[in-house]
Amino acid sequence: MTDVVSVLSECKAMLTGHFLLSSGKHSSQYFQCARLLQYPDKAAKVIGDVADRIKADVKAGKLKVDSVIGPAMGGIVVAYELGRQLGVPAFFTERNDDGVMSLRRGFEIQPGEKIIIAEDVVTTGKSTLETAEQIKAMGGVVVASICVVDRRPADAAEPFPWPLYAALRQPAVLWDAAECELCKEGKMPAVKPGSRKVF
Repeated sequence: MTDVVSVLSECKAMLTGHFLLSSGKHSSQYFQCARLLQYPDKAAKVIGDVADRIKADVKAGKLKVDSVIGPAMGGIVVAYELGRQLGVPAFFTERNDDGVMSLRRGFEIQPGEKIIIAEDVVTTGKSTLETAEQIKAMGGVVVASICVVDRRPADAAEPFPWPLYAALRQPAVLWDAAECELCKEGKMPAVKPGSRKVF
């Protein structure tokens, strides 16, 4: 089994500071998985651990998978690599001009298609849930989701009605902006390193 923390550290993907997340919450830690995904061999190892667990569940008859979808931006490479390792098609959703997660570029979902949603990081699950809405609207069925890092707070409820496979479970310390301990200290402003606008 891959030591995911060591791999993320080697890639400088684990950041410490004061961060504004796309959910609008603040945190003292941020995972910049793009730094992992720039190394195909390292990404293949980390995602391979998750792929092996999924393959075992498929073999045991617990899961059936037809394709993988990753929300842009962070989920695109994760979806591609998982699809490659599972031997199924992989594509992605992206936000339209109104900020709504949509399936574009001619990608299609067949009625009853069994789909895994692939993400780099799950903190609140917002992108995954928005992608799931699109999949359901097109007649697909979400059977599972995966991520490189599951950052849901330790006391958080399960965000999805399907299984979540994570390469690393690393609960985040999160604050609402008005309650942020780092803002109260006033030592450093919050920075937003991600690609998604805060809605």
